[in-house]
Parts: sequence; C-alpha cells; structure tokens
Amino acid sequence: MSDSANLAVLTICGSLRRGSYNAALARALPALAPRDMTITAAPSFSGFPLYNADLQASDGFPDDVMALGAAVREADGVIFVSPEYNFSIPGALKNAIDWISRLEDQPLRNKPVALQSASPSPLGGARMQYHLRQVMVFVEAITFTRPEIFVMGAPGKFGEDGALTDETTRELVAKQLAVFGDFIRRVGAT
Repeated sequence: MSDSANLAVLTICGSLRRGSYNAALARALPALAPRDMTITAAPSFSGFPLYNADLQASDGFPDDVMALGAAVREADGVIFVSPEYNFSIPGALKNAIDWISRLEDQPLRNKPVALQSASPSPLGGARMQYHLRQVMVFVEAITFTRPEIFVMGAPGKFGEDGALTDETTRELVAKQLAVFGDFIRRVGAT
C-alpha cells in the first residue's frame, strides 16, 4: 500500500469511445475523491491485440500490456468504469483483463476493486457489473460491494462538455469513493 496518508487509485474505463459517458464519469472522479485519495487514469488498452496464447508464447507480452499490468500492480485500488455491451462486459475491456491476468505476479490478485457504470438505459449498466464481478472472482480481486454506482439515464446527468452535473449522482459517487478508501485500508491489500 502506498503512503498511509494518500491512496493511489487507478481508473480503467471500459469504453474506447471519445464521447463515452463512462469516460466522462471516470474523468469526474479525481474532483470527487476524498483528500487522502489520488485517482489517475490507467494506460490505454486500445492497442492490445486479441489475446492469443500462441502470440504470447511467440512474442511475449506487448509493452502496453506490461504498462497496464504495472499500473494496476502499483495502485492501492482500481475502479472499473464501464458501459454494458450486449448485456455484458465490452470486448476490449475483457481482452485487456485477459492479457494482464496472464502476467507473472498477476496484478489483480488481492487488489481492491470498485465498479461503476453509466448508461442511457434504466439499468445503468447493471448486467455488465454482474459479469465483471464474476471475472473479478476468478482473478482473485477483492471486490467492493456498496454503495454501488449505476448512472441511469446518463444523457441527463452530464453537460454538453462531458461534466457530471447531476448533484445526486455526484454525492453518491463521492460517498462511494470515501467508503472505497476505507475498504482499501481495511483489507490492507497491496
């Protein structure tokens, strides 16, 4: 764990789309974090090849896979902020998790993880979170449970500039971040 006075938390956004509500939500997190938490964006996984064990065996791990793995390893906690695609996890995010889960000293093992999602739908990405929780069980992450963040009706909660403008959502996200910080300290994961 980093300096006890300050927690280092990494955000991994499951959307590669420029105008993504989830990317906007992830960008809002640093300003909503408690004073003892620093939130930074993870290195991009947009250039990861599709996971293939033959590729791993012949060429090893791509540099950007190593960079994401190192960033996860160094963080005290990780927040996945992701949309729901076809009732599940976006393929690019699942591919990124598949790649880093094969690294030596698997980065997500014993890592405190929180989940957030934003969607125009009334479920706010709930099915994605359910599936991502299943994946986190397999990679042995320690998944934070509540408060949960499902930003439903996302178009009405963000301004044209992408800023999170809905005050109720901002308060709930700030609460989740504060409680997640307590959770990270309690589980004492590295």
